[in-house]
Amino acid sequence: MSGQDFSLLPFPSVSRRPDFEIKGNIKKTSNTLSISYTLPGPHEGLIIPALSEVPARKNALWEETCFEFFLRQKHSEQYWEFNLSPAGHWNVYRFRAYRQGMQEEPAFTSLPLSVRKHSAALQLALEVNLDKIVPADGTIKVAISAVIKSTDRETTYWALVHPGQRADFHLEESFTVEL
Repeated sequence: MSGQDFSLLPFPSVSRRPDFEIKGNIKKTSNTLSISYTLPGPHEGLIIPALSEVPARKNALWEETCFEFFLRQKHSEQYWEFNLSPAGHWNVYRFRAYRQGMQEEPAFTSLPLSVRKHSAALQLALEVNLDKIVPADGTIKVAISAVIKSTDRETTYWALVHPGQRADFHLEESFTVEL
């Protein structure tokens, strides 16, 4: 996949630096966004939900291990949050402005999320047409992030950048990728 490779960083407040990494790739062709995440194995010590036989739209996926991205049109306050679970579950939320007016985005009734888990890596990939939410001719800005739970009950927050005093993926300064 051509596009922009990325590597997420843990929020610096964790008690010890995690001994794993999260990498991926993102690109936009016409108005189709493709994003992939790779969490190399082994995954001992991490809580990775088992793949569901019936993936579905679910709320509060960020309370468990979850891969996320946020997108907005350049120069717009409105944005969307996409949540992707290693179990195959998903959700998309729309916000009017920073953390305001959160509601499920009705334009999406399913997401074509692909999840592969093996000893060498956990891989998630999504290719989604954005026509229902943003025009094809505009520039979008994207923030990429993840929440990883561990068996020692520690939660780590990962993103391209951490501009705030606490982990907050919604901050405008987090939208660093332009496509």
